[in-house]
Amino acid sequence: MMKLKSLFVVLTLLISTNTLASETCVASFYGVGDGFQGKKTASGVRFDTHKLMAAHRTLKFGSKVLVKNLSNGKSTQVVIMDRGPFAQKSKRCIDLSYAAKNAIGMGGTARVSIEKVN
Repeated sequence: MMKLKSLFVVLTLLISTNTLASETCVASFYGVGDGFQGKKTASGVRFDTHKLMAAHRTLKFGSKVLVKNLSNGKSTQVVIMDRGPFAQKSKRCIDLSYAAKNAIGMGGTARVSIEKVN
């Protein structure tokens, strides 16, 4: 019975994390001067900082997400292809490629809203 309860809890968490309606958090970026350009992501796709890609801790690979910079209203759609961010003790929920960072007019980090498109 305990295994069944544990399985139910895990499945509930998986379903809730992959059905994100919207989230507000801090975004960061990666892929410039950090060695990630051209490397395989957690999904197996090669990272290209010049494409609209992103990393998220729980969303399914291939998920499309609308990212909106809350300070200037600019938004772009990205595809989740990697896992992260892994910054300790931060409120960051998404790492953007350089192209996505520029599309929303972000500096190093920005407060954003993210909404799953598909």
